[in-house]
Amino acid sequence: METNDLALPSAPAPLDPASLAALVDRVRGPVLVPGDDGYDAERSGFQLARQHRPAVIVGARGAEDVVAAVRFARDQGLPVAVQATGHGLSAATDGGLLISTRRMAGVRVDAAAGTAHVEAGVVWGQVVEAAAPHGLAPLNGSSPGVGVISYTLGGGVGVLARTYGFAADQVRSVDLVTADGRLRHLTADTDPELFRALLGGGHGLGVVTAMEFGLVPVARLYGGQLVFGAEQIDEALAAYLRWTETVPDALTSSLALIAYPDLPQLRGRYLAHIRIAYTGSAAEGERLVAPLRAVGPRVSDDLREMPYAESHTIHRDPSDPHAYDGDNALLSGLDAAALRRVAALAGPSAPVMTVVQLNHLGGALSAGTGAVGHRDARYALRLLSPLTVAAAGEGSGNEGSDPALATVRALHAEALAAVAPWRLGRSVNFLFGGHGHRPDAAEVARSVHDADEHRRLAGLKARHDPENVFRFHPAGAAAADRTPAAATSSG
Repeated sequence: METNDLALPSAPAPLDPASLAALVDRVRGPVLVPGDDGYDAERSGFQLARQHRPAVIVGARGAEDVVAAVRFARDQGLPVAVQATGHGLSAATDGGLLISTRRMAGVRVDAAAGTAHVEAGVVWGQVVEAAAPHGLAPLNGSSPGVGVISYTLGGGVGVLARTYGFAADQVRSVDLVTADGRLRHLTADTDPELFRALLGGGHGLGVVTAMEFGLVPVARLYGGQLVFGAEQIDEALAAYLRWTETVPDALTSSLALIAYPDLPQLRGRYLAHIRIAYTGSAAEGERLVAPLRAVGPRVSDDLREMPYAESHTIHRDPSDPHAYDGDNALLSGLDAAALRRVAALAGPSAPVMTVVQLNHLGGALSAGTGAVGHRDARYALRLLSPLTVAAAGEGSGNEGSDPALATVRALHAEALAAVAPWRLGRSVNFLFGGHGHRPDAAEVARSVHDADEHRRLAGLKARHDPENVFRFHPAGAAAADRTPAAATSSG
């Protein structure tokens, strides 16, 4: 154990009724405890596998509510977690205080400055819609329903990633409530060390209530999907890896492998989806994708020029809440044989459905001044498996106890072992499970950054949150390690 590690705290004491009543008087939003109408709806999010079970929820309407909630939690000895949409919920909060930010949904675009100012509960679809009339775009992810803040604090690998870099690299200012209950306005000039740490390593250093970031001059794209059937998958994988060695930084892409369950039209099929987003001309885009089309007949091919407001149609991420678990690896390289091994493990004969996604990195992602880990990675390999809510279990105490979840974790581990020679670490954005309660939780946390960065971030965590108020986090360090990747906002 490191010298700055913390022991797991004892269970929180029962809430003091007078203090709870005072909290209700101080905040504008709802204050809910178990049994109240609206409690279950407020704690629920997109990720159904692990719902928070807090002792109290504050439905914040503004930064002042967040300040009051954090001060109350400190006074009561409660750990704090935050949820906007719940996409990134990784470690469920039992018995603590949950700050729900979904009501903080303000978006303001300054077209002349090329910036957007967003509150803590804003999702990417709102920003895309607000920026589009000005010919501008944010560095959003593939799903319009993902929360802006948590995504950006984790780095943010988006639709335009290779062209413009991480979303975190565009941040101009952050409004942060720290563990002492103070609201601070941070920029690179006012507090360069803490501001830098928030940009890729900032989960757990406080609660972000607002953020301002730069937009980019993109009004349209050439993009969509090429989809190949099982008979072309092996060649498609090899062709995709060769192709990524040749494309310009203006082209961002990913490869997804999906063995479809019993669904209409796709029943039992194993398909390879190659997703394309190119900021150049449609004519040049057609030339660039020709080597992929040469693989053979496609199940579908919808590459086209589109307004940027339609960029969410490239990946077609599911929009309905569901239960799932996932892991990932950032890779220095990859060969076709290893990728085929992963494809075989996750294919139709796999014991559980597993979606494989390979993101092509590099380009502008390699540069930047924030705390994003492993910028030199060339690929991100992502694994995600759906779960039933019953199999996933609820709360934080039963991680890994269900056979179905154990099967998922074992399959993911075997697939990641196939790419071990190239493995650099993990991306915090793509950890979709209760990693904070795994036996290897501390190792998972440390894999997000290199050793020097981890030490720097741990030092900041110890300085700004010495009592470990912000405890629950996607990187999985658990309370036994002061890693700063606590879930400031599960997007």
